[in-house]
Amino acid sequence: MSKYLILTLSTLILISTANAQVTHWRGPECNGIYPDKNLLKEWPADGPQMLWHFDELGKGFSSPVFANDRIYLTGAIDDQGFIYVLTLDGKLAAKYPYGKEFIESWPGARSSVTVAGDLLYMETGNGILFCMNAKDGSIKWKKDFLSDFDGKNITWGYTETVVIDKDVVYCTPGGQVNNIMALNRLTGETIWSGTGKQALSAYCTPLLIQLPARKLLVTMTATDIIGVDASNGKLLWSYPQTNQWAVHANTPVYADGGILCFSGYGQGGPKLKLSPDGSSVTLDWFAKTFDSRMGGAVYVDGYVYGSGDTSGKEWQCLDWKTGEQKYASTEVKLGAVIYADGILYGYSRKGNFSWPKPHRQNSKSPEKC
Repeated sequence: MSKYLILTLSTLILISTANAQVTHWRGPECNGIYPDKNLLKEWPADGPQMLWHFDELGKGFSSPVFANDRIYLTGAIDDQGFIYVLTLDGKLAAKYPYGKEFIESWPGARSSVTVAGDLLYMETGNGILFCMNAKDGSIKWKKDFLSDFDGKNITWGYTETVVIDKDVVYCTPGGQVNNIMALNRLTGETIWSGTGKQALSAYCTPLLIQLPARKLLVTMTATDIIGVDASNGKLLWSYPQTNQWAVHANTPVYADGGILCFSGYGQGGPKLKLSPDGSSVTLDWFAKTFDSRMGGAVYVDGYVYGSGDTSGKEWQCLDWKTGEQKYASTEVKLGAVIYADGILYGYSRKGNFSWPKPHRQNSKSPEKC
């Protein structure tokens, strides 16, 4: 599948990280919620006006990242991966090669770029993590998860977008010894290495949670949800989470002391209640039909929104406290969701875009704008 970028008035909701020192997967707080205001409440019948498009990105599956007044994307031509740097009006400013990309099942670039000031961080589907100069694309350092650590690649290739906090970059090689790691983002040197549950990585970008007692890193590996002390890599707790393909591609959702982790292929997922210090979890509820394969979810005002997969091919709204389904809609099939300015933006796998308002108390369905 060749990848191209279309920027419309609606996608300007992604620019909230444009001036941030460090970019984050799924927005400033890593939760799919964007602070942009004054967005369109009514769209023309044929959608918002297209401002520009760029058609030469090769093959890939990453999201655009906004920083330094530039747009960063990844793509692959044949087996070579590139970081494309575009101006905000869609002109190609630079094209940086970073090495061989994944060419097996569903070939192409996977991870999105993480930008930290004048440095770019890119994890390839083959398990090589690059740190590159944003000005000229030169490689400052790189680590090979398979040869430098004891990682083992997975069916559809490494896919996480690495998490950066200050001078630390967190990654998941998935090895028996080096299962989840913290590296110095300036040098690539190991800060700590944790064994986790010694399971393979599972396409999941981790979530970093700041608690009063500690920073907690939560991710899903092939067999378990794990909570790790971000200062030293100690495994604090785990909760079983499996499905037929060991694919857990959704970043966990955190709100009000609870963590929702969910997976596709009919698995669904649990909402776990964290202890105050983050050292343990208990089960609040389990939602079988909330089984988005890779589209994420958002928490808004006591409700969580996302799409189903095999057990519920529909968009859903669940009560955060109880897990009760408040509504389900098949208007847009399976996809990704974000939220901004009072509106949910749902983008289906087939390229359809919908923009319903969230559930309101005493309402059985979303109100479409």
